[in-house]
Amino acid sequence: MTAAAAHHAPVTVLSADDARRIALRAQGLLGAPDRRGGVRGVLRHLGAVQLDTISVLARSHELVPYARLGAVGRPAVEAAYWGAGTSFEYWSHAACILPVEEWPLFAFRRRRYRERGHLWGHQVAPETYRAVLDQLRAEGPLTSTELGGAKRTAEWWDWSDTKIAVERALAFGDVVCTERRSWKRVYALAEQAIPDALFGQDRSDEDCVRTLVAQAGAALGVATRADLLDYHRLRAEQLDPVLADSGLVPVQVAGWGPGGTTAAAWADPAALAAAPRGRHRTTLLSPFDSLIWDRARTERIFGMTHRLEAYTPKHKRVHGYFAMPLLAGGRLVGRVDPAREGRTLVARQVSLADGRGGGSRHLEALAAALREAAAWVGCDGVRVEALHDERLRPTLEKLLAE
Repeated sequence: MTAAAAHHAPVTVLSADDARRIALRAQGLLGAPDRRGGVRGVLRHLGAVQLDTISVLARSHELVPYARLGAVGRPAVEAAYWGAGTSFEYWSHAACILPVEEWPLFAFRRRRYRERGHLWGHQVAPETYRAVLDQLRAEGPLTSTELGGAKRTAEWWDWSDTKIAVERALAFGDVVCTERRSWKRVYALAEQAIPDALFGQDRSDEDCVRTLVAQAGAALGVATRADLLDYHRLRAEQLDPVLADSGLVPVQVAGWGPGGTTAAAWADPAALAAAPRGRHRTTLLSPFDSLIWDRARTERIFGMTHRLEAYTPKHKRVHGYFAMPLLAGGRLVGRVDPAREGRTLVARQVSLADGRGGGSRHLEALAAALREAAAWVGCDGVRVEALHDERLRPTLEKLLAE
């Protein structure tokens, strides 16, 4: 839609509930899951799955398809991501795994890194850079250890020149990571690992950003300008010239503005074509799940202020180290901070909405989510330690025993 057409077209007004259901369906959490597409289908639709080193219940990239598909086998998740030539790692919302079809779309970011000439302040000698590329060309895909070592010392931040060089090559697009071994990146020459039809594409910055904005809009369903900026971490000067021509349509969402006022937003036309209906998924969500990774959007849609507390001093944590929001009935109704002890899933801390006795209406959903998560990670029991309202414990333990 051109800017002129958008200006004259009647603007759809959505209620906050309409927008919430549209967002849930767009994220694959309302309606029947697309099991035929499996994990790769989830990745292709979301466009990006965030990676993180924290592993409590499971790593975040495993939790994302689990939340949408149910107890898909964890080896199947890994196989769908790495080593099959269907995805690669790059900087999107953060460090993310991306469908390989998006390789041409991040050319704008690779060019920007190359123009900047350094990576996060790290400099490296040109001969070291060339040596890394030559070694990969001669020996094939290698980890940073196999290239000569990742760190100078035991300190995590003290990268070796080889590690700096290969990460710089990754940012520039000379090298790509399409595989991991024991959570270590495996680096390969991009010209060898990316299919020719994708590697040879030469897209302008505007074309790259326009396509990514449309993809983000489809994954979000309905989004403010700030939401679209955040999804792939775009800059305003990149987004604004292409937004009106992205294929997204302007809408208004009641309750999304300051003080509950109406706010301007953009929607995927397909999301407006039919009312979102179907079964709501009951599940625990990774804090890095794209449904909730944007704190402002999460608060606007679900009324929950949620933040990862893993890096907060223990005595200052409110909900726990890796508190996972509980999604049920299309709403965020509580939090669980999980852990594992042998074959027992431990809920270190549990809180439900309406904590002063009202949380009882969410107990069945909580028990179902805990039982399913336990079975998925190979646990045969659940133990709840701290419960926000101990009056709920007898009922919860009875539900967990069923």
